[in-house]
Amino acid sequence: MSNVTGMSDTKTAKKDGEDDKVNWFAELRGLAIMLLAVLAFHSFVAKPFYIPSTSMMPNLLVGDRLIVSKYPYGYSWASVTFHLLPRGDWRIFGGTPEYGDIVIPVHPQRSEDYIKRVVALPGDRIAVRGGQIILNGVPVPQQVEPDMLLPNDLNTPCNEPEFEIVTGPDGTSKCRVPVMRETLPNGATYLIIEALPDQPLDDYDEILVPEDAVFVMGDNRDYSADSRASVARQGLGGPVPLANIGGRAEFITFSLDGTASLNPFSWFGAMRGDRAFTTLRPTRTEITEAAD
Repeated sequence: MSNVTGMSDTKTAKKDGEDDKVNWFAELRGLAIMLLAVLAFHSFVAKPFYIPSTSMMPNLLVGDRLIVSKYPYGYSWASVTFHLLPRGDWRIFGGTPEYGDIVIPVHPQRSEDYIKRVVALPGDRIAVRGGQIILNGVPVPQQVEPDMLLPNDLNTPCNEPEFEIVTGPDGTSKCRVPVMRETLPNGATYLIIEALPDQPLDDYDEILVPEDAVFVMGDNRDYSADSRASVARQGLGGPVPLANIGGRAEFITFSLDGTASLNPFSWFGAMRGDRAFTTLRPTRTEITEAAD
């Protein structure tokens, strides 16, 4: 009887051992499916984006994390995350950005995402004179606004000659920035920085934007390599083909001041709390036609 019991225990132990074996094929398949799902979501719905430069100040700061939607203008090679597809001029469900949209153009020669604002649409004539956009022969209104107080931190060091370090109403160090309000023909209005005189990109000869492209500029006109700048100067080299636009910026999820480290306890203290969930869609104002 004891022998029968021993044999039964041995079989049970062997069975349990077999059940404990990892099915590596199933594990890898599950991991691959999950990875493909993430890639698909980032390519066709939305993906996170990080602001690495000051070219979109004062509206976007270094350290801002935001959400970019992929579907507003249809899909192209630029929509696919990591730009895994070869370049091409094809688009599916193609749409056209509106004046004032903040978009993600891909550099014409490198797989590098930029972030800029659309200031001219297909078929527009655009020039820049003394820092002011001339759109279809009409100057785009620019109105001086009160200086803006931005954070003065590791990600916004306030070291440009036109900026000034001041003490804010809350007693913290702030960066005072001169701003102007620019309003495009559809009423899209937003703040820009155009403070330094006689900059190389303050003047741009008039061109006609092709029917399959848009002209984009950074909100920090003094420090933005955009459609005005040549590829040799790290710019976009003129109008951006619609097929090279990978999405539209929607809102800021959170923002970091540059003090975060690998220590998780430092992350909360590095948050710029007042920037979370700020919309990046431009405010619209009603345009009144001037009387003849």
